[in-house]
Amino acid sequence: MGKFGSHVSAAGGVDKAVERALQVGCDCIQVFTKNNNRWAAKPLTEEAVAAWRAAWDASGLSAPIAHASYLINLAAPDSELFAKSVDALVVEMERANRLGLEGLVVHPGAFTKSDEATGLARVVDGVTETLGRVESGTCRLLLENTAGQGTCLGHTVEQLAAIWDGVDRPDRLGICLDTCHAHAAGYAVHAESGLNELRTRIRDRFPADAVRAVHLNDSKKPLGSRVDRHEHIGGGEIGREGFRHLLADPLFRDVPGYLETEKGDDPESGEPWDVINLRTLRELAPK
Repeated sequence: MGKFGSHVSAAGGVDKAVERALQVGCDCIQVFTKNNNRWAAKPLTEEAVAAWRAAWDASGLSAPIAHASYLINLAAPDSELFAKSVDALVVEMERANRLGLEGLVVHPGAFTKSDEATGLARVVDGVTETLGRVESGTCRLLLENTAGQGTCLGHTVEQLAAIWDGVDRPDRLGICLDTCHAHAAGYAVHAESGLNELRTRIRDRFPADAVRAVHLNDSKKPLGSRVDRHEHIGGGEIGREGFRHLLADPLFRDVPGYLETEKGDDPESGEPWDVINLRTLRELAPK
């Protein structure tokens, strides 16, 4: 894995994320293209797109992706929320294509009052409708694995595969693998044996190039806890050796990795946490 980056704030304009990424030493970045806690999206103007492209072209960065709003729930049994979620995802994919992003990460959603099978079918319908309404562009829709809290879907390889297999345009899909989520869901990625098992399952169920992005997060909570709590690299249950094995694994070796760890500065050194975590990743990566 030769490219390391982080989720970077786009406050003040998405182009501002580029300079923030460069300041902490990113090779690649993930952003929100809109306020992730609101349904409404401020229009993406031609000026904003031009500012982003100018900043991006001059940056030397690569593999730009976005994360979709956490409000989106494609598994929702409620028809109004489902329709609202699809509409929102369509808007986010269109924005990502206008910016020339390579991927848009989305959580499959939670089935709440229905059941797993019904929820998975709902996600397939939502993804299918979204891709049908958005013209092909630079952006793939990246399904993210989850920790499996509550009724959240996507915490097993089999659930993600069921969604993938149900969509008639898998060429427009990808997988974003979150290390914290995998560990919390019960995949022992901190150990070589667990990592080997996860790799085998993924390779058995998906095309060779399905994994397009990795969220590099340690886990505050133990293996199989089904609780999503990110920790700084090496400071959690996966640990430094776990990340050393993970970064050397052939499944992830050529896939860009993005931090989603806590922002701010380390109280001891005063350094930004992104700088520290990126340095740790580069120390642990195979030379």
